[in-house]
Amino acid sequence: MTFLTNFLIILLVLTCAHLHTPMYFFLGNLAFLDMSYSSVTAPRMLRHLATQHWSISFPECIAQMFFVIYFGCCEVYLLSSMSYDRYVAICRPLHYSRVMSWSTCIQMVSLVWSYGLLAPIIYTLCLRRLTFCGPNFIQNFFCDLPHLLQISCSDTSINVLVLIVVGVVLGVVAFVATFYPYVRIFSTVFKIRTSDGKRKAFSTCTSHLTVVFIFYASITFIYFVPNTSNLLTLNQVVTVNQVVTVIYALITPLLNPLIYSLRNKDLKVALRRTLHIDGTRRCT
Repeated sequence: MTFLTNFLIILLVLTCAHLHTPMYFFLGNLAFLDMSYSSVTAPRMLRHLATQHWSISFPECIAQMFFVIYFGCCEVYLLSSMSYDRYVAICRPLHYSRVMSWSTCIQMVSLVWSYGLLAPIIYTLCLRRLTFCGPNFIQNFFCDLPHLLQISCSDTSINVLVLIVVGVVLGVVAFVATFYPYVRIFSTVFKIRTSDGKRKAFSTCTSHLTVVFIFYASITFIYFVPNTSNLLTLNQVVTVNQVVTVIYALITPLLNPLIYSLRNKDLKVALRRTLHIDGTRRCT
């Protein structure tokens, strides 16, 4: 379902001429990211459930961890780019076509896919200094860096320090780049005198804000739940983390295209035209 819904978004963006705009260009990349992220985790999870064979080789585990971090970082940066696109559309509408030209959009997306490699490469290289003595049991349905650090029998203090420093530096930059444009957007929208104008302005960014909220809420909950271990038992903490991880890794990529399509008239029109529901044989 995740693959099909996101593939449908990509298909509509590619085939419908009225969707050939920067906003839908970024949305198509987000759909491709969601497909890629789910493809890293879901197939092996389904295989484990079907065969009851729960083991994974160490090289496969490292590869899975690399791509989980890579696609996660790319999504953070892409959400930042989409925030900037909404800022220009609402706060500088007369300059939108010049500022968000196709060359600019391609450069932004190229930077997203390039800078996304930075964190996973650093983390993967740092793992080479660790040894694993067993039992190598991970409390999750896919390999992630924190779980690998927990089962290592080496001193992981340097790895933890690198994880914190790189995560904070890249995370803070991405967080500010995502939410600061909305500070400017809200200040601009509140200056609009008509309620209809405010409603139209907010309607252009509510879907993106919803996706951003779900994404950051899941990440925050995953990293803050262990700090409440004095209130919960260890098994409860593990269970809550697993549930939130499933929402973040499997449910969110499925919800993203639904959130954008249900609140977007252009996508609904494109879908009806593609399915020939309204009698139109093609997207124009």
